[in-house]
Amino acid sequence: MKKGHIILIILIAVAIGAIVGSISDSSTYANFDEAFSNQDREFHVVGTLNRDKPTKYKPEENADLFRFFMLDNNGVEREVFLQKAKPQDFERSEQIVLIGKAKNDVFVAREILMKCPSKYDDGSPEQTTSNASL
Repeated sequence: MKKGHIILIILIAVAIGAIVGSISDSSTYANFDEAFSNQDREFHVVGTLNRDKPTKYKPEENADLFRFFMLDNNGVEREVFLQKAKPQDFERSEQIVLIGKAKNDVFVAREILMKCPSKYDDGSPEQTTSNASL
């Protein structure tokens, strides 16, 4: 065999290993019940902020810890520790997606995605139509 063929076979083997590794390590969407029953796996949990309970962020103590309570889509409430600074306009979010793992009695999120209301949509279709014709 030529050196070029051997190098090509090695590159293909590495690529296959990377693909298999990323598939087995990928997280899936779940609710809090599933996440807390499989605490060794990472999940995406979708829900909403519980506005009845206070959020806690003290950057002078720990700038990378933001605590709040979230309700998943099944209505199960859990305390969340976000290992980042408090996101801007967090209280305005309509929906939250957490990426992380359950640990003991809290969900520890390493990443957060938020769906916020659009600043361009005022909810009146007549206004949108009249502006489009100008």
